[in-house]
Amino acid sequence: MMTVQQIVKSGDIELAVYTWGEPPAEGSSKPVVVLVHGYPDAASVWRQTAEHLAVGHYVVAYDVRGAGRSTVPDHTAAFDLQHLVNDLAAVVDAVSPQRPVHLLAHDWGSIQSWEAVTTSRMKGRIASYTTISGPSLDHAGFWLAQRLKSGAPEDLAAIARQAAHSWYIGVFHLPVLAPSAWSLGLDKLWPTILEKIEGTPAEVSASQASDGSAGVNLYRANVVKRVLNPSERRTDIPVQLIFPKGDHFMIPEIWDDLPQWAPNLWRRDTDAGHWVQVSHPKLVADWAAEFIAFVESGHESQALIRARHYARQSRKSHAGKLVVVTGAGAGFGRETALMFAERGASVVVADIDIKAADRTAELASLLGADAYARQVDVGNGEAMEAFANWVGKELGAPDIVINNAGVGMAGSFFDSSDKDWERVLNVNLWGVIRGSRLFGQQMLEAGKHGHIVNVASMGAFTPSRFMSVYNTSKAAVLMLGDCLRGELAGKGIHVSTICPGFSNTGITQRTQFVGVSDEEQSRRREKASKLYQRRNLKPETIAAAILDAIENNRDEVLVGAEAFGSRLLGRFLPSLSRRLARLDAAG
Repeated sequence: MMTVQQIVKSGDIELAVYTWGEPPAEGSSKPVVVLVHGYPDAASVWRQTAEHLAVGHYVVAYDVRGAGRSTVPDHTAAFDLQHLVNDLAAVVDAVSPQRPVHLLAHDWGSIQSWEAVTTSRMKGRIASYTTISGPSLDHAGFWLAQRLKSGAPEDLAAIARQAAHSWYIGVFHLPVLAPSAWSLGLDKLWPTILEKIEGTPAEVSASQASDGSAGVNLYRANVVKRVLNPSERRTDIPVQLIFPKGDHFMIPEIWDDLPQWAPNLWRRDTDAGHWVQVSHPKLVADWAAEFIAFVESGHESQALIRARHYARQSRKSHAGKLVVVTGAGAGFGRETALMFAERGASVVVADIDIKAADRTAELASLLGADAYARQVDVGNGEAMEAFANWVGKELGAPDIVINNAGVGMAGSFFDSSDKDWERVLNVNLWGVIRGSRLFGQQMLEAGKHGHIVNVASMGAFTPSRFMSVYNTSKAAVLMLGDCLRGELAGKGIHVSTICPGFSNTGITQRTQFVGVSDEEQSRRREKASKLYQRRNLKPETIAAAILDAIENNRDEVLVGAEAFGSRLLGRFLPSLSRRLARLDAAG
């Protein structure tokens, strides 16, 4: 149980205050962070987050009126938002009388903190605000009114979804049932309910029955009158929105209009539930600390630059996501990067040809995306590790990784040397292995629900007498995808394998034909290029297939009639497939 460090008076209300870390000395620039809890919680819900934040910060939390060891008012009107703002002001004045504080709030604590940052009562007393799972009631009122006025089917559907998510608000307005449920045993069930929702053991207040029973008055005193009669409430202070994508009570669309009310907005999404500070306390602390450091110093990290961009792109289908594409300097690697850029994602463009990577990043930037070009030889283990470390440190774990980089090789098995095999396997197979392992590990550690796409080829299941090196590398990629998909099942990361046919990407001009003269190699490249050009399977088509695989969690995606035909032949007429492998198509 946490120990009360201070009692702060707000009118006739006594507020129990808890602290972590050493208070700043006079003249110190050490930030003070105030945590405001929601319903039906008490300050104890912040304990783990506060312990992480206490490194470098003075952290303060308090039991709001009606919760924990603070005073429980005896009438509903005492829970009005104006009183709650006065409480917060009293705590801030007590713990940081000289300097503004940084707010971090959740659920109803976030609702009342929106009131604080958009009214004159606390002007100049709040340096930044990180909000989780609690909109301003006035903002919600305008959101509702605008969509009702629109009458568009998608707007009405959003209202219906949010109403279904907010069912509990109606229950809280019932005269007897809501308060009495807590004293009739809901308080005993609450830890189990919270654990099932969040999937992690929860720390609940010792006064849970009282917290739940009294706290319904927060809704009764404020929701109806504010949502149905909203006022315009804006703030210019820096606001960081953390949206848990697994929130059972908020839909993503509820935040669509927020930039008009808070223009200095940063947004970050996470694969977590409503009580993200319980399930992911270090993540919340790290994001809050990074935002506070930016506000204090003016230095904006790459991750925050992406978060700022995302706040203005949030209506796009892949806004806020970080997509890593290897071999993105040309062909469908480039087209895939641009497709995600157009849909709001930030893209990391990797290619051994830095000029080509720079050009792709430039084109992505013209589409409004944050784009980063990196020169990477995926066949070099040290280079891949350095690349993955840079992404993880500067941008965070990716949401989508597309292992696309590859090289071509053709010719007799007996003309291919160890160096030939090493070159192709290093790029086509080891590049995919390293990309999947390095970035997949980052996703797992960050708790991300992401997607890994490995680009193989129809050659993975098409035997050919003159493609032994290349097709073997792609067959291994296909099997790797099947194995990795099985291992990651249930962990929120899906693996797709893409098997294109004869795509007109220019790879034929770079394919090495072993065992022939330079003149013959040029002739064969030219012949292969003409064949691929006549087939004309465009890079955009393969990029669209990759996008579809990600959006629909497809396992194995064949692109092109020849890929489907070869796959069917190998499955149902394998002897014919092997016989066709004897043909010398290279000549």
